[in-house]
Amino acid sequence: MSHFNDLDIFIHAVDLGSLSAAARQLNMTPSAVSVAVKRLETRLGVRLLVRSTRSQRLTDEGRRYLDSARIALAALAEGEEAILRGVKGLTGVLQISAPSDLGRSMLLGWLDEFRQIHPHIQIQLLLNDRPADLFREPVDIALRYGIPEDSSLVALPILPEHPRTLCASPAYLARHGEPTTPQELAQHNALLYQRKGRHHTLWRFTRHGVVEEVRVRGNLSTDDGDVARRWALSGQGIVYKSALDVIDDLRAGRLIKLLPEWQGDNTPLNLLCPHRAQVSERVKVFQQFLQQRCVEKMAGY
Repeated sequence: MSHFNDLDIFIHAVDLGSLSAAARQLNMTPSAVSVAVKRLETRLGVRLLVRSTRSQRLTDEGRRYLDSARIALAALAEGEEAILRGVKGLTGVLQISAPSDLGRSMLLGWLDEFRQIHPHIQIQLLLNDRPADLFREPVDIALRYGIPEDSSLVALPILPEHPRTLCASPAYLARHGEPTTPQELAQHNALLYQRKGRHHTLWRFTRHGVVEEVRVRGNLSTDDGDVARRWALSGQGIVYKSALDVIDDLRAGRLIKLLPEWQGDNTPLNLLCPHRAQVSERVKVFQQFLQQRCVEKMAGY
């Protein structure tokens, strides 16, 4: 079993960026972590990490081996979990990354419900609109809108057909009027979302096969979806968000759907995993649970 321990230490060293950081998290000495990595390198006959006093990086061999190490440990954990499940149901840890708005407004409540059903599951939740690096960060799965940018990731569908929705508060519309065409949005204050330093100012809509694009502008921008929704609720401007994020506000009348005859861009919701081998039973059950909750939430929209 020491070989698997060495794999776990190696993965921690890569994910945390240094041997010393891995040692702190694993409650080991830095020398013991270094010995474990060297033991792997000796076994394989290659260098896995190039280390200096200030930095480390994976070699090409280390990068390839890292994927195999993750799969091996995931398979071992799955086997142990299968045995434990026979005694006390689903066990283990779900390390989840999720968008800020969805995480705070809905996922927190859903996770409470999920843990009531599966009390032996431990949850670790990271809320961030920045796409998680599933190969480097301590995250197993990521809940994300849109088509995955990395085609190597495994995408488990939650809401495959899910539109963006244009909306604003009654107070904003009372002051500025309601747009009747996409092009009129150019005269309104758009609440802008930025990602990777870029402002998304080109909004697109479809009606009867006709696509309309409009370049919007506004005096407020953010990289946090929850902030954009709160700005819209306070009457600061028009927001173009995933329907799931604003469905409760629309039903309560806190936000008004605009241009209802125009369809917003499809932004599918997926659960992303780095490897097929890491789609454990608890991940499959969690996917099915989220699918059911999301379908229930969007019913009748």
